[in-house]
Amino acid sequence: MALFVCVASVTALGFQSSPTNRPWPSAVQKVSDQSPPLPPEEALKTFYMPPGYRVELVASEPLIQDPIAIDWDPEGRLWAVEMPGFMSDITGSHEQDPIGRVVVLEDTNGDGRMDKRTVFADGLVLARSLKVLQRGVLVAEPPSLWLMRDTDGDLRADVKEIVSNRFGRRDGDPQNAGNGFAWALDNWMHTAGETDLEVRLKDGRFELQKTLERGEWGVTEDDAGRIYRNTNESALHVDLVPTAYFARNPNLLRTRGSYERLADDNPDLNTVWPVRPNPGTNRAYQTGIDRPDGTLAKFTSVCAPLVYRGDRLPADLYGTVFVAEPAANLVSRIVLDDTGGTLRARKAYERGEFLASTDERFRPVYLSNAPDGTLYVVDMYRGIIEHRISITQYLRDQILGRKLERPTGLGRIYRVMHDTTVRDISPIACPGGFAPPDPPARSLAGAPAIPAPLAWLIRCRSFASPDSLVSMLSHPNGWRRDTAQRLLIEGGHKAAAPALVKMAGAARDWRARLRALWTLDGLDALEPAMVTRALTDESIPVRAAAVRMAERRC
Repeated sequence: MALFVCVASVTALGFQSSPTNRPWPSAVQKVSDQSPPLPPEEALKTFYMPPGYRVELVASEPLIQDPIAIDWDPEGRLWAVEMPGFMSDITGSHEQDPIGRVVVLEDTNGDGRMDKRTVFADGLVLARSLKVLQRGVLVAEPPSLWLMRDTDGDLRADVKEIVSNRFGRRDGDPQNAGNGFAWALDNWMHTAGETDLEVRLKDGRFELQKTLERGEWGVTEDDAGRIYRNTNESALHVDLVPTAYFARNPNLLRTRGSYERLADDNPDLNTVWPVRPNPGTNRAYQTGIDRPDGTLAKFTSVCAPLVYRGDRLPADLYGTVFVAEPAANLVSRIVLDDTGGTLRARKAYERGEFLASTDERFRPVYLSNAPDGTLYVVDMYRGIIEHRISITQYLRDQILGRKLERPTGLGRIYRVMHDTTVRDISPIACPGGFAPPDPPARSLAGAPAIPAPLAWLIRCRSFASPDSLVSMLSHPNGWRRDTAQRLLIEGGHKAAAPALVKMAGAARDWRARLRALWTLDGLDALEPAMVTRALTDESIPVRAAAVRMAERRC
């Protein structure tokens, strides 16, 4: 059920404003032609959201600068890629400078705001994406894919190992460069953009799998294991069949079932409803780009799809997809429906968006599920969001005439909250406290053990043992389920197989049965008899997964 269905109904109810967001407006808001940068506390006052929702500031400059992507470790620390080289001026003159960073933000006092910053890695050129693993951090710096490791426990990378040197390309538009690393149910890290590689860990080593280039920026997964991406003018595409199957045949001309465009059944899916005019979008002078009131009519830079799978926001948000539209300064919500065997998508609200700002410099570029069960929004916060190769003369005049070129080096990260969310929420993922470090992990090539303590060794008691990890596979927070599965696979915890077998056969929730099966598959502990049984499971996603698992076992 949608929280509200049209602007008129919301306005008529007379919802009251709050310090961090306002009631949904009945008309586009009047704003100044100039868009000066706002301090974080002032920027909070520019947001419009459905009744009961608000955003809270988690981090801002100087703690975070030019953020484009984030990930979490099991201790609840936030890892971010910073891209100061992206369009630092109208010509992008510093694009190839080695000034990119991976940083770690921590909330040391549990108040919900980050207060400590550590530079894990610097000297990077347009680093694009990251994935925090138990053995290190996977970092995409096209064309290189690195594993970066901290060997002495100071939270700084001192070893870099190349995983691949053909992960996309450095020239061209960095907005389309290889990115992603969504560790999915099938234990592959799925990617997006200009790369035809997917990655997984197998027996302590990285394996690369050829796939098809799909999407532009961002990749996400639902509970059934379906993969979603998008492109700048098309809100949502889905892989009903894993893309790697199609890559097996280089002569295949049709890929029905891969990267299916959900707007084909609903053109309104690509309609947007900003709360301010959008003169600073490319080709805004062309007919049909903007409405008569100056607002963007359709997506032009939609990115960062995310299936929300947390447990701290209202239940009707679970399983819906959020997408970011930085050109229109908003985050849109999409509702999925697969009743009747056909997956369909629709916008959650008529003539409204989930999160919209009157601040032209609000640039949401990444969305994330989080250890605390909420939704995080990464704001690159700047005037220029278009890459130089796509800047028209019109947009150039807008940028220079309205002084959107400066400043850069800003950035904000927000947490979406609801009136029903527990108010003492904190990103810290370890309510049970921390345990002593595990034994040291081994390096990628099986070299001598890495000295302890590793920055990412699992000290959180919730993830400290195989038994606790198995129990976490049925947690209501999808981030915890994902993390538990990954740690079982990374740790090679085959001793957990009996508990996983029991869960796969007896769990009431199909999601727990499905995840237990994929975890067994990742541990090479899945017996053919279990696959045969799964082929008759009452759950369609379980049966579909069993077909894939049967390839190697039946």
